[in-house]
Amino acid sequence: MIRAGDSIHNPITGERIIFRKTSRETGGQAVVIETIVQPNGFVAAAHVHPSQEERFEILRGSVGFKVGGKKLIAGPGQRITVPAGTPHKFWNAGDEEAHFVCEVRPALQFESLIETMFALAGDGKTNRKGMPNPLRLAVIANAHFDTVRLPFPPAFLQKAGLVLGAPLGRLLGYGATYVPAEPEAAPAALTA
Repeated sequence: MIRAGDSIHNPITGERIIFRKTSRETGGQAVVIETIVQPNGFVAAAHVHPSQEERFEILRGSVGFKVGGKKLIAGPGQRITVPAGTPHKFWNAGDEEAHFVCEVRPALQFESLIETMFALAGDGKTNRKGMPNPLRLAVIANAHFDTVRLPFPPAFLQKAGLVLGAPLGRLLGYGATYVPAEPEAAPAALTA
């Protein structure tokens, strides 16, 4: 379970997240994260939060956004609000690390989704864009459908595809969340 101060890293997208306020601490009202995005880093895919608003405050560097159909670049001190239901994506638009604070309201299952996607990337279980295979993605997306969707096709078509794909993914052993296995402890040195 995520706690304030925890940090996760996605080596594929170049994002590092530090949790500042968690769903548990805010009674489900919000999740507040600091995000550091490496040069050429990006969020895995354009997406929509059907009932969550995202607020970004840029602290350092340049962050590119596509919000709805508009592209913009934001720098230190600028704030961007993405209303619920609005397709969006972001990327590092500069040559140095980009650093911003993001607040997601309400929290819903945002923490679980991010933790799962970052852990899969860290274990080499995503493609070069940070997305898992389609059947694993179907299981995750079906469980998090109230938190995140693709901008297209329409939601009812996405849900129809997930109704077919998610059971197949579960049959293959994929779960809605992913926690990497703990690394095995090195054997203790033998003493004579």
